[in-house]
Amino acid sequence: MSAPEPTPAATAPAPARPGAPRETPEPLYAVDLITFYHPEFWGLASYDELVAKTAAEPRWFWDRCLDALEEAGVPGLEMTFPPGDRHSAVAAYGSPEGFAEALAARGLTLVSGFFADIDRTEWRTAEGRAAILRSAAEYAEFVARAGGSVLVAGLPLRRTVGAQPAQFVDMATAGPLADLANEIGDATLRHGVRLALHTEAHSMLATGRDVDLFMLLTDPMYVGLCPDTAHLTLSGADPVQVVSRHRERIVLAHWKDALGRAPMDVEIDEQIYAAHGPYFCPLGSGVVDWFGWARLMREIGFTAPTLLELDMVPDPVAEMQAARRFVSTSLAPLYM
Repeated sequence: MSAPEPTPAATAPAPARPGAPRETPEPLYAVDLITFYHPEFWGLASYDELVAKTAAEPRWFWDRCLDALEEAGVPGLEMTFPPGDRHSAVAAYGSPEGFAEALAARGLTLVSGFFADIDRTEWRTAEGRAAILRSAAEYAEFVARAGGSVLVAGLPLRRTVGAQPAQFVDMATAGPLADLANEIGDATLRHGVRLALHTEAHSMLATGRDVDLFMLLTDPMYVGLCPDTAHLTLSGADPVQVVSRHRERIVLAHWKDALGRAPMDVEIDEQIYAAHGPYFCPLGSGVVDWFGWARLMREIGFTAPTLLELDMVPDPVAEMQAARRFVSTSLAPLYM
C-alpha cells in the first residue's frame, strides 16, 4: 500500500510591508433626516413653512434630501416625523417600493424609521394604546417594504419637576409603558422589524437609571435599545457606562456629541426639544468619550450602521462630510 501524498502546505499571506498602515474598512454611514430640517437649507423662513411646502410638493423635498445624501457619501437614512415621514415618501414616490427604488437609484438604503406616536398619543387609555399599536404596525410594514429593519421609538416626556400633580417615573408608571413597548415590539417583529427604544433628555428614558428600569421591564426578545450619546450626556449620564451595562440590547445607536449636562428642572413643554439645540455640537467637539465609545462598539461586536445625528443644520452636506471624516480618521480604526 503506497504512502499517501503529502498535503501541500498552505501558502502564507505575504507579510505587510514594514511601516505600512493597516487599511481600515469604512463604516456604513447613515443619518437621521432631521439633519435636513433647518429652513436655511431650503431658502425658507421657518420649519412650519418647510412642512407646508413639503405637503404641497413632496417630491421637491425628497429628491433634494436624497441627492444631498448621495453627495455627502452617506448611504443610509432614518426617516422621522414630518416632513421626512413615511406619508410624504409615499406621496412623493407612490409606494414603499417606489421609495426604495428612488433610494437604490442613488446607492442609498433605508436603515430605520423613528416612531414618535407614543409621546403624542394618550398611551394610558385603551383607545390610545390601540391607536399606537396600529400605527406602529403600519409603520413597520412600510419600513420592511422599503428595505429597512428597525423602528426606533421615543417614550413620553416627563412632567416638569415640581408640577402638580407630580408624576414619578417609578415602577407604577414604567410597568404599563413597558408592557406597551413589548406589544409594539411584537407588532413590528411580525413584519421583520426590530423595535429599539431611544434615549431622549427630559423624557421617561433620559437617565442611566431610566435605561436600567426599562431594560429590566421589557422583554429583550422584543425590545432593544437605541442609545443617543448626546441625549444621555444632556441627562448627566456617561453613554459608555450605560451602554456597557446593556450591550446585548443595542440594535442601533445615534452618534451625536454634546457640550455637557443640561438642567433637568426646567419647564417641559412643546419647546423642550428646541431647548436642547444649544447643547449639541459637531462630533468630536463635545464631551462624549468617543474613544471609549468606539472601543465599546468593538467589544460588543457592533455591526449596525454608524448613524450620525446632526439636528437641523444649515449646510447638511458639509456637516455630514465633517462627521464622516472624524469617525473614519479617529474612531473607525478602534472599532472596525
